[in-house]
Amino acid sequence: MKKLFLSAAFLLAFIPREAEACTNLIAGPKATTDGSVFVTYAADSHGLYGMLTNTPAAKHAPGEMRKVIEWDTNKPLGEIPQPAETYNVVGNINEHQVAIGESTWGGREELVDTTGNSIIDYGSLIQIALERSKTAREAIKVMTDLVDKYGYASSGESFSIADKNEVWVMEMIGKGSEKGAVWIAVRIPDDAISGHANEPRIRKVNLKDKNNVMYSKDLISFARKRGYFNGKDEDFSFADVFAEHDAGTRRGCDARVWSFFRRFNKDADKYYDWCANKSDEPMPLYVIPDRKLSLQDMQDSMRDHFEGTPFDMTQDVGAGPNHVPYRWRPMEFKVDGKTYCNERAIATQQTGWSFVSQSRADMPDPVGGVLWFGTDDCNTTVYMPFYCSMTEVPSQLAPGDINNFSFDSNFWMNNWVANQAYNRYDLMIPDIRKVQTGLENKFRDSRKEREKELVMLANNGNKDKLVDYVNIEGKEIAKEATDAYRELAQYLFVKFMDGNMKKTDKDGKFIMTEYGIPASPTFPGYDQKYYENIVKETGEHFLIEN
Repeated sequence: MKKLFLSAAFLLAFIPREAEACTNLIAGPKATTDGSVFVTYAADSHGLYGMLTNTPAAKHAPGEMRKVIEWDTNKPLGEIPQPAETYNVVGNINEHQVAIGESTWGGREELVDTTGNSIIDYGSLIQIALERSKTAREAIKVMTDLVDKYGYASSGESFSIADKNEVWVMEMIGKGSEKGAVWIAVRIPDDAISGHANEPRIRKVNLKDKNNVMYSKDLISFARKRGYFNGKDEDFSFADVFAEHDAGTRRGCDARVWSFFRRFNKDADKYYDWCANKSDEPMPLYVIPDRKLSLQDMQDSMRDHFEGTPFDMTQDVGAGPNHVPYRWRPMEFKVDGKTYCNERAIATQQTGWSFVSQSRADMPDPVGGVLWFGTDDCNTTVYMPFYCSMTEVPSQLAPGDINNFSFDSNFWMNNWVANQAYNRYDLMIPDIRKVQTGLENKFRDSRKEREKELVMLANNGNKDKLVDYVNIEGKEIAKEATDAYRELAQYLFVKFMDGNMKKTDKDGKFIMTEYGIPASPTFPGYDQKYYENIVKETGEHFLIEN
């Protein structure tokens, strides 16, 4: 059976760029403190450069064509006709507050296109849908119509598709030698939270609920024809028919969503057994939170390393003496013929960029849609607010690559900070949190006053001035965040140079002696567990004889 599936390990080893291992977290409008619809996304890849893109709104002449470029490889796949009009897109949100994220799960390998004629990959589906859709439902139709007509050139995929009123999860996989794809989409209840992380999550649903469930007309008949399913229609489970859920995928994928659920639902701890492969009772697609979630809750959830759970990455021996919640790849290792895993948390070192999208029905579209965007590791990034009406990308977030360092790049400055912390995490993270929290609090707290003016401009029909305003502010925010992290990176280097820790006052300034020279540093050393392990491993080798 295992040979029939593209496993999580296969994906991690062979899929380049964005599709490696991504996480989406979701909150419906009645599950949030201000009525926002939230979708988060981390684009995780060891070769992905963190940048923000903008595709301007445009009018198109009859016969005008659009090139389709595969997101993961930059390979040209073909061309499709442009519609009469396309919409402004900022990253993964458009001017109508439609936002889309994804995570790849692979699934049955024989269902990857074998015709060689398919030209729509998962990344192009997202971008083209954002260019052409005013609602989440319209985006689903655009995406499914595209693969029907032009073929689907990717493996199994989950999509989060939101607008200002609702949010859906859609799952899709190809048909192998047949053109197109089979798919199912489920609306997440407005008072619920959901998520997906490289595992399909849609199981038994009410297929007759046309308002909340959509699916391809041949979904079940195709599964029957291929011998994947022979039960009753009402027992059909997309996730179980098209993917395998073994110990590795449960712990490496579903556990990320579980860690999000348990933050906000006291009963979600019971799904630990599913993630730890101790029970075959699946975790549900969504849960109802015990309290409503804020924007900060969504941002904080993206920084998760399983803290406070049995998977806590700061506590096991792999964290080392500085309690580092990161593990370098590969994700599995062998000892004495047995296979073991490194945990895979939401926050990970190889993230290129991430976001929390915010769509709000109580505001005009140009103001209601905000992409809280950050580059590099979600844990240490600063989420910056960029409105869906923005038309100019700040220079700090312009295209670059991972082979060319730049002091002016937000991505590189965030990496500079994060990579220092990966060595001495528990000592450095308080300094990082101070700067990060200060910036994010400032950006969040300033929205109320800024948006009063933006709403007034929108209501008065002064779109040009509104766009100028958000472009200018976007550049100011990107510069402030990048400059602050450049200074932070330098500060961390100086403070922790040579394994020491320089003395600072309550404001973080380096202490000088009364004679005007730097005070002697402290020597943090290692934690007691580290020393105990040395003695355990070496006996009396380092013993000082009395």
